[in-house]
Amino acid sequence: MTSKTGNRWFERFWAVAGAVSVRTKILGIVLGLVLMLGLGVTFQVRMALMRAMETQLEEQGVSVARDLAARSTDLILVNDTYRLVQLLLETKANNANVRYVFVVDPAGRVLGHTFGEGFPRALVEANSVAGEQHHQTVVLSTDEGPIWDTAVPIFNGRAGTARVGMTEAALQQALASVTGQLLLTTAVVSAVGIGAAALLTWILTRPILNLARAADAVGRGDLTQRVHRWADDEIGMLAEAFNSMTEALARAAEARRERESLRAQFVSGVIAAQEDERKRIARELHDSTSQSLTTLLVGLRAIANAQGMADVRRQVEEMRSVVGQTLDEVHTMALHLRPSVLDDLGLPAALERYAAECRRRYGLRVELAIHGLGSLRLPPAVETALYRIVQEGLTNVARHARARVASVLLEAQADRVRAIVEDDGQGFDAAAVHPADHRLGLYGIRERAELLGGTLTVESAPGQGTTLFIEIPLQLAVVVDG
Repeated sequence: MTSKTGNRWFERFWAVAGAVSVRTKILGIVLGLVLMLGLGVTFQVRMALMRAMETQLEEQGVSVARDLAARSTDLILVNDTYRLVQLLLETKANNANVRYVFVVDPAGRVLGHTFGEGFPRALVEANSVAGEQHHQTVVLSTDEGPIWDTAVPIFNGRAGTARVGMTEAALQQALASVTGQLLLTTAVVSAVGIGAAALLTWILTRPILNLARAADAVGRGDLTQRVHRWADDEIGMLAEAFNSMTEALARAAEARRERESLRAQFVSGVIAAQEDERKRIARELHDSTSQSLTTLLVGLRAIANAQGMADVRRQVEEMRSVVGQTLDEVHTMALHLRPSVLDDLGLPAALERYAAECRRRYGLRVELAIHGLGSLRLPPAVETALYRIVQEGLTNVARHARARVASVLLEAQADRVRAIVEDDGQGFDAAAVHPADHRLGLYGIRERAELLGGTLTVESAPGQGTTLFIEIPLQLAVVVDG
């Protein structure tokens, strides 16, 4: 319970202290330390000075009382009261700290005093001293303040006792003077400390405020903000780190804008490619499939009007040929849209079939090598991407490279899969071609690879063919065929 209460009080204190500015905190700390040091020194000096002056006052009282006792012995013995009183008055006049002086006989009767009229009788009993004692000092509380009363025996007490009362008025005045000077010094030092602290806080908080304003601007999206490095201290290091951070954020934002631009181009390209594919399919359906179906319709009508079995057989054979051609065309379109062998048998079989299609359609000699897969199946997204990448690469070779031989290498490892498409065609200047050039299909290949965290590297030169290196990270999923 006590710990919870302490934590609650600390939280309340910190809620108030934490809301104060750094400048106010520093000023408060400096002022508090100066005041604590000044007041502490003042108190210590005052106490030490008071003890020293009290000791001095007591010693002075003893000295005056003993001197008085020695000088008054003969006067008491000859009963010279007049000269005794003069001696008492002279003693008081020569010592500023002496408040009163009087002498009593062994019976306690006052022989002389400096009170004028009205001697306080109670003062006689306030202090006493034995004959064998050196002195006896007591502190009396009076309306005028403490009085240090010292009693000294005269002639070993046989002639009486000398009493001297020492006042603290001069002591208190000296203490007040010293205390005032120390407090004035504390005030001056506090003023100087506050000025120095104000200057220090201005030096410290100005770069921090600049950092705060710059950070606020960065939070609003202004990544051009930079702060001046005031010094080579920790705040200067913070300013340098802030500038490095904003530069990194600016570069990241620029890279993000470029990626978004490329992604927008890719999406636009994908949409355009989809529309082109739809147009191609519609054109093929219109030019081939629809014509074949029209031919079938005409053939069926001819059969209906045929005069003999010979005409019927001839029309049936013609329709069988048209149906077979139509099936081939539909099969070819389905193969281009999504080869079923990719889903059924996997990537190696699909690539082998597409390589055979390229040999048949384009007359291009395609050499295919696959390592590291065997009965393993890659993730579906990776298989589709690699199939489309190889498909696009071989299509580019057939359409643009003027090559005789193309080779495809597919190699799978534990953490990555690598595809290499190479041809012996005319090549091009790879450094001069922008990766977003749709005519070469490189943009689509690069985007497919990057969507899976992979990379595309192009090596080509005029007259020296082209090589595409595609590498995609993966975690192999093991699936046994069968």
